Amino acid sequence: MKINANMIRPGFVLDHGGKQFSVTKIQLITPGKGGAFITVEMRDVRTGIKTNERWRTADTVEKLETAQREAQFLYAEGDVYTFMDNGTFDQFTLTGDILGEQAGFLQSNMVVTVDLVENSPISIQLPATVTLAVTEAAPVVRGQTAASSYKPAVLENGMRTMVPPHIETGTRVVINTTDLSYVERAKN
Repeated sequence: MKINANMIRPGFVLDHGGKQFSVTKIQLITPGKGGAFITVEMRDVRTGIKTNERWRTADTVEKLETAQREAQFLYAEGDVYTFMDNGTFDQFTLTGDILGEQAGFLQSNMVVTVDLVENSPISIQLPATVTLAVTEAAPVVRGQTAASSYKPAVLENGMRTMVPPHIETGTRVVINTTDLSYVERAKN
């Protein structure tokens, strides 16, 4: 299906140059002089190689239809992640290159949405939030107010985020998977 370039969103799968690309990031640029254009960071769904493209907003691109299915994350062996389709119970694998940063959020038995193009899995969509433990948190700085200050922390998956001053090492917190932001302290 043809769409204008300004309609591209992260998660779309595009057919460009005979290859299939999954869009990871977009940026709309409106210079003071000349027409607006969009820069798109995308990843080849077969090889995992990233590339950047730039289109004018009026250009058309070919968007591929994707099917979505629920799957359960089973386990990881090195850089290969195994999932099970919840409908057919078939197992399939995706590599760390394809999953990217999302691999750090995967937890045993987590249910994710898998995007399929031509019955082949190309990407996953994580739940909106995950609960993780803080393994390292900076000490509270005296004089900081709780309303406006955050401190750096390291999560159990090795990712870094900013948390409120009352969060200490060992505390379980809810994290937004799209932007790695602190949501709330986890309820026990």
